[in-house]
Amino acid sequence: MDPLFDSAFLRKLDRLALLTRRPMAGEMQGERRSVRRGASVEFADFRPYTPGDDIRQIDWNLYARMERFFLKLYVAEEELTIHILLDTSASMDWGEPNKLHYARKLAGAFGYIALSSLDRVTVTAFGSGTNQQLPGARGKRGAFPLFAFLQKLTPGGSGKLAATCHRYIQTARNPGPLLLCSDLLDPSWQDALKTLSSRSFEITLLHVLAPQELEPEIDGDFRLVDTEDGSPVEISADLETLRRYRQNLDNWLGEVENFCHGRGINYLFADTSEPVEEFVLAQMRQRGVLR
Repeated sequence: MDPLFDSAFLRKLDRLALLTRRPMAGEMQGERRSVRRGASVEFADFRPYTPGDDIRQIDWNLYARMERFFLKLYVAEEELTIHILLDTSASMDWGEPNKLHYARKLAGAFGYIALSSLDRVTVTAFGSGTNQQLPGARGKRGAFPLFAFLQKLTPGGSGKLAATCHRYIQTARNPGPLLLCSDLLDPSWQDALKTLSSRSFEITLLHVLAPQELEPEIDGDFRLVDTEDGSPVEISADLETLRRYRQNLDNWLGEVENFCHGRGINYLFADTSEPVEEFVLAQMRQRGVLR
């Protein structure tokens, strides 16, 4: 099985951090959790220095050996729990590039960045009839079980998005940043997002669609079959049909984005034709998810 990422991309992820609106001890609102030293904290790891970090945490002995700046990281009492919900329903296993493979990589990058900052990461994959869970990982050592968990996920079934979110808010502890990765091809998507918003999660919706869904190149008569419930639809694909499809798609995407903005949900749309590295390093930073 091929690895999710190469070492060069992981080094780039090491220089990023999650942005959170929650005020933490010793921080201004809107900054990531700080790493602190003192009697109540324990040394855990190093990470590369990035502009804006506290220079008091630089390890000068390590700089003398490596000629690069590294910060000392400590485990503090106020660690965040990062929640990742990943849609593995049958509709996600489609498109070129494949939507689930794309979402799996974005979830892995998001989780790795959190682990590098010593936050705790939990992952719930919903689909295939039952949820699959990675209950909690922390620190860079947690990247190995995180990546292994993501790579072993198998798609299938109906995601039942609203039901999954209802169950999740009843059992999830320590609400914090939450990443939902889905194509939202579920009529209950509004109910699902309302449910997550009922608790104090800082929600980012990663809305993943394939280029074939955005610009279908079909002509003639077709019998389309729903990948999740098997229901068929007969269509005649002509220029007028495709025009109406694109108009309805634009209306729906606008509806989803407006719905999210009205509830303080950070909305990111992902076309799987955009390279994962470019999306993480550019789009997720521009939209205030990472810094």
